Amino acid sequence: MPFRALVLTQGADRKVAGAIETLEDSRLPAGDVTVSVEYSTLNYKDGLVLTSGGGLVKTWPHVGGIDFAGTVEASDHPGFRPGDKVVLNGWRVGELHWGGYATRARVKGDWLVKLPHSLSPRHAMAIGTAGYTAMLCVMALQKHGVRPESGEVLVTGAAGGVGSIAVAILARLGYQVVAATGRPRESNYLMSLGAATIMDRKELTEAPDRPLLSERYAGLVDTVSGVMFARALAQVKYGGAAAVCGLAGGAAFPGSILPFILRGVTVYGIDSVMLPKAPREEAWRRLASDLPLDQLDSTVSDAGLSDLMRLAPRILKGEIRGRVVIDVSK
Repeated sequence: MPFRALVLTQGADRKVAGAIETLEDSRLPAGDVTVSVEYSTLNYKDGLVLTSGGGLVKTWPHVGGIDFAGTVEASDHPGFRPGDKVVLNGWRVGELHWGGYATRARVKGDWLVKLPHSLSPRHAMAIGTAGYTAMLCVMALQKHGVRPESGEVLVTGAAGGVGSIAVAILARLGYQVVAATGRPRESNYLMSLGAATIMDRKELTEAPDRPLLSERYAGLVDTVSGVMFARALAQVKYGGAAAVCGLAGGAAFPGSILPFILRGVTVYGIDSVMLPKAPREEAWRRLASDLPLDQLDSTVSDAGLSDLMRLAPRILKGEIRGRVVIDVSK
């Protein structure tokens, strides 16, 4: 059966062009589960693939989309059967392996997670890799022992995909959330998600003038890195923890070892791509119970495959609020 996909090609100038095409089933890559994709989403990494390849794609033409959710059509994997609702995040899908910007995908069953019954495929993509990563950050802080009574938790890049959902989850769990954003116009939006305090990003954009600043935060969810992470880290309380998952502000940061050896601060690196299946499943179970779906809906805008090439540069510039759900039938 033919299927519909946004097919990407890269020219000699390294710029990426995309066109919606109808392809034969034989074009799908190898895998033991075929999924009828209903929804995908747009992440920062997708923006890189859609504009330049970002060094992530090795073979062209390519079908991007690092997330998708839908229904199993056919399976040679013992863990899945036709009719199962599934979600996929990571495993270099949408980069090295064709991804979710199509009405059909074929992947390894070991990469899939069965959707909790309370989550629809659209909800799963409203969450997507961003929300799944946010949940992993919260789980890391909780595992460390950061509790609501421990004190404030700072979320950087709070109006973005990961940040928005981190704010909503933390607030639902009773934490006092400080939401740092460079978009003051999003203050009401962040307050509606449960943020207790809105911080202008400018307060974190100067490198700390000393290795330790006044203690303020029991925990930190950092989606930005760079100078913002260094300044926030210098304010984490004794014995506190930071969960770091993004690098929109650059991979390097002008930090010091002193928060670690004088305040006993722990940094948890959050990898959402190659994470084993058991913690993936735990994260999705937690999302089904701890993320308020009514607030999730307020973070979402809808688009189709035909909108992706226009939206990609915007997500790289930080102009997208919350989450974008892609209906692959449009």
